[in-house]
Amino acid sequence: MGVNGPAVWVRVEGKGNFLNSGSLKEFAQEMVNRGYREFVIDLERCAMMDSTFMGTMAAVALRLKELGQGHLHVVHCGDRSRQLLSGLGLDQIFDIRPNGATAPECEKMKENMLDRANAQKREQAETMLEAHEALCEAAPENVSRFKDVLDYLKQDLHQTTAGK
Repeated sequence: MGVNGPAVWVRVEGKGNFLNSGSLKEFAQEMVNRGYREFVIDLERCAMMDSTFMGTMAAVALRLKELGQGHLHVVHCGDRSRQLLSGLGLDQIFDIRPNGATAPECEKMKENMLDRANAQKREQAETMLEAHEALCEAAPENVSRFKDVLDYLKQDLHQTTAGK
C-alpha cells in the first residue's frame, strides 16, 4: 500500500480476504481523510478474494461516491476476479481493467517504497547505534557488554548507507 502522486495504490499479494480486510479499511479511511480520492487496487498477484474483501473494496468506492469525487480502479484483473466482481454487481461502481494501463507507474511506485524502506532501516540502525553508544558513555563497563552489538550496528549502518 502506498501513494503515487494523487493516487493511492494497493497491491493485493496472495489472498484478499477477511484477514486483511480490516487493514485495507483502515488504510483507505485514513487516505480519504487525508484528501485522496483515486484508489487503484492491483490484483496481479491476488490468488483469490472473499466476499468480505470485495465488500471492503465496495465500501471504499461507495464512500468516494458519497463524497461526490474520486474512483476506485481495479487493475490487472483476471477473468476469475472479474467474474467475482461482476457477479456481485461491483463492475457498476469500479473501473475494472485487465491490464495496468490506467494505474500509476508500477516501477516508480516500487522504487519509492524501497527507498522509504531503506530510509527507515537506516534510521532504525542509527537510533540503535546512538542508544548503545549512550549506554557505553553512561557506564564504561558497558563497552565490553555491547562491543559486538556496536560493531554489528556500525557495519550494518555502513552497508545500508553504501547501498542507497
